[in-house]
Amino acid sequence: MAEMTVQRATGRGIWGWMFFDWAAQPFFTVVTTFIFGPYFVSRMASDPATGQAAWGYGIAAAGFAIAILSPVLGSIADQTGPRKPWIAFFAAIKICSLCLLWFAAPGSSLFVAVLLFSLASVAAEFSTVFNDSMMPRLVPKAEIGRISNVAWGLGYLGGMIALIFVVALLAGSPDTGKTIIGADPLFGLDPKLGQDARATGPLSALWYFVFILPMFFFTPDAAKGIPVGPAVHRGLKELKATLGEVRRRPGIFRFLVARMTYQDGVNALLALGGTFAAAMFHWSITEIGAFGIILNVVAIFGCWIAARLDTALGSKVVVTIALVMLSVATVGIVSTGPGYTLFGILPLSATDTGGLFATAAEKAYIAYGLLIGLAFGPVQASSRSYMARSVTAEESGRYFGIYALAGRATSFAAPFLVATVTAATGSARLGMAVIILFLAGGMWLLAGTPYPADKPAR
Repeated sequence: MAEMTVQRATGRGIWGWMFFDWAAQPFFTVVTTFIFGPYFVSRMASDPATGQAAWGYGIAAAGFAIAILSPVLGSIADQTGPRKPWIAFFAAIKICSLCLLWFAAPGSSLFVAVLLFSLASVAAEFSTVFNDSMMPRLVPKAEIGRISNVAWGLGYLGGMIALIFVVALLAGSPDTGKTIIGADPLFGLDPKLGQDARATGPLSALWYFVFILPMFFFTPDAAKGIPVGPAVHRGLKELKATLGEVRRRPGIFRFLVARMTYQDGVNALLALGGTFAAAMFHWSITEIGAFGIILNVVAIFGCWIAARLDTALGSKVVVTIALVMLSVATVGIVSTGPGYTLFGILPLSATDTGGLFATAAEKAYIAYGLLIGLAFGPVQASSRSYMARSVTAEESGRYFGIYALAGRATSFAAPFLVATVTAATGSARLGMAVIILFLAGGMWLLAGTPYPADKPAR
């Protein structure tokens, strides 16, 4: 398929695009994974199993909406041209939903909180689809893996800074009322009312608003196409043709199925890993936040290393290595409990030494978490560059829409199965074990996929 020659964008344009990840990541770090999510599970809900099930169903509902609409919007965007108006529209939805999370007090409606979180998740993902589809127009394909991993690492740095701010200055102990540095929470926030966790919604909204501005100001966008009305009709028609076309491009089709499978496991692990630890070890917001900081520090180094490996060895090698690491880490996590790890093969001391992560089991959980930290950035950033190297800039909108579909088409499946197994057995551990099946299945499918994915089969 013929492709236009890509002229490298200016440095400001590329950095503006990469700053989108910096802007977006605190939502996933402090709301989804480490602060608000565990607060919802452990303090808003009547018990952790009920909380994890409700949170899992919320993630599943958002994933279903994303799966249905992402390829449609991607195809329409290819017709209308510019991506920035779409990003602005969904940014408004995300910002409003996050601000309203402030009202998710203990004892308030779980349904409303999950609905707001799901709306923010859907808007965040749609914005990401349009931002990702700009990438093939910014740099030649040889540079795509590097800027994708650097952007992802920049995102984790932003998420870590936001998380440090929350843990050090906002998140107080319900017992002492003090933060981890011994200070009173800013703005007079009351930890007993969950105000420290609830504040992460408005904080993430403000952060997102401020730091997506460089992308709007400096990053070049596609040329204006046709009006929205005709674009909808033509986009839907083109989407139907593209779905048929994908089946005739077996390498891309297999890659999309592989990503659909392993990304389900990655999404569930990121969304539920913090809540699982909170329930098992009764971690406070301070301990969960410290765990998140550790993971984000490691994630930055993981993306920095992967940026070089992706250029030298290719995206497929990086994704495969990352999936192996995530599988090992997930086995370790579900096999760890008070006094043991690896399903009891390795006994651990149950002595509480005091302070953060005071038991040997918690330290083992941290060790497995380091593997997750190293791998969960590269598996997503290099999957993104794998796709970008496999399509042309002209077809990037519709194919990144289908890429999002592949990441979300069954993304409700892993959280749904985790939630269902947890609810049916009363065991969060058995629920989390489902994730291993998705990671292993995706890795097996990826092994037979060509690289780049549009490379003709021999």
